[in-house]
Amino acid sequence: MSAQLPGVPSDFQTFLAFDYGLKRTGVAVGNRLLHTATPQATIKAEGQARMDQAVARVIEWQPDALVVGVPFHPDGASHDNTARARKFARQLRARVRLPVFEVDERYSTTEALAHGADDPDGAAACIILEQFLRSLQ
Repeated sequence: MSAQLPGVPSDFQTFLAFDYGLKRTGVAVGNRLLHTATPQATIKAEGQARMDQAVARVIEWQPDALVVGVPFHPDGASHDNTARARKFARQLRARVRLPVFEVDERYSTTEALAHGADDPDGAAACIILEQFLRSLQ
């Protein structure tokens, strides 16, 4: 997968990731140079308020691209939240006019909880973003 963006040196690309949830959406920021992510404050809002806060984070961090975790059943089948997360990604792309990459986020929250995360939503967003960063060439 190549996420090279025109005019942006690949080592300095910054990404903002979202772990979409119905009540809480985890957020993390990271860059291609270090391949690590740092959790940010979780968005605790629904509907339009969630989208407005996500857009505010994009304005605050000025990333080169976004990453949205998309959940699936263990067997890879889609479910209701798969469609919701993809809709969130499409709406975010339309609002901020940045590339949005979707990442399979199965078990990210489970992994965050297993590692004792204080904020499992933010930690899951980190896991999603670090998985994406490792996939880059």
